[in-house]
Amino acid sequence: MQPLLKRSREVETSINLAYEKLAIDQKIALQQNIEEELARPDAWSNSDAAQTKSKELAKLQTITEPWIGLKNQLTEVNEFIATEDETLTKEVEKQLDEIEQKCNTLKKQLRFQGKYDDHNAILRLSAGVGGTDAADFTEMLERMYLRWAEKNEMKTAIIERSPNEEAGIKSSVIEVNGAFAYGKLKSEHGVHRLVRLSPFNSDNLRQTSFALVEVLPDIDTPDGVNIDEKDLKIDVFRAGGHGGQSVNTTDSAVRITHSATGIVVSIQNERSQLQNRETAMKVLRSKLAQLQIEQHAEKLSDLKAGESANWGSQIRNYVLHPYTMVKDTRTKHEERDAQSVLDGKIDGFIEAYLENSFSSE
Repeated sequence: MQPLLKRSREVETSINLAYEKLAIDQKIALQQNIEEELARPDAWSNSDAAQTKSKELAKLQTITEPWIGLKNQLTEVNEFIATEDETLTKEVEKQLDEIEQKCNTLKKQLRFQGKYDDHNAILRLSAGVGGTDAADFTEMLERMYLRWAEKNEMKTAIIERSPNEEAGIKSSVIEVNGAFAYGKLKSEHGVHRLVRLSPFNSDNLRQTSFALVEVLPDIDTPDGVNIDEKDLKIDVFRAGGHGGQSVNTTDSAVRITHSATGIVVSIQNERSQLQNRETAMKVLRSKLAQLQIEQHAEKLSDLKAGESANWGSQIRNYVLHPYTMVKDTRTKHEERDAQSVLDGKIDGFIEAYLENSFSSE
């Protein structure tokens, strides 16, 4: 029974971690309070308030009941193990298999408990240090995320794109729509670094370049993030094409500056000024929501001026010379086939990040 006892203790550790992470005991106490309130004779005299409490209770039960059931099931198994009856070994193994499977499934669901994890995502890619190589790297990342989304049956739309004159792109804004798009892609938020032999210099020297990937929750509705119009400065200008070529004879492009934080969003892809303004506002709402997460701010007025320290140390290195490897600096997950990663094979990095976040938080 010793091997089974070891397995049982490992599952128990995972369950205890989940209890702590999800504050299960506190939620159970809150459930009991709500149940008592709803059981009062006058509870439904205010039907709106009662319905709100009922919804809150249902939400709490959705979180707590699976873990309570799992803990009770493990307690029963531990009682069997304590008897040291070898005739029960097969039954205990069967039950432990079932408990482990349930626990692993629940742990995966636990990864997406963030406020916006079930939202669609907006990716903002920006070329950093490295000149044309950085612009080319930014376009490589754009392709990587588009390919990943396609493989995961997510829909994408490029809502803003600024080409670089020689090669690559200066920036790109991509909408990614699909189940838990933000919850999965938030692992990509940060600075990405490329090391390779540059195809853009005559000596073919080794070049290091950088690109910034911002992953924002898609806040589609205005009431998702309330922005005071007084904090906005809105400029309109003529949209320009590649190399400065005019693509529109009207001032349809829109630049919105959020004075309180200094965040600037420019959109010129749509044909009309109104469409560009709506898109810019959506991106701004998403950026402010992300900033709230980073600064642990309860409301927009608590945000500090200036965007976060986006250009800090890199989160991932893409080495194409003198060897090939892609390695995440946070989780230490690595892939030797760099080309496959650049073709959209980033699920290993996402899984490692989510698992690491669950274990450490």
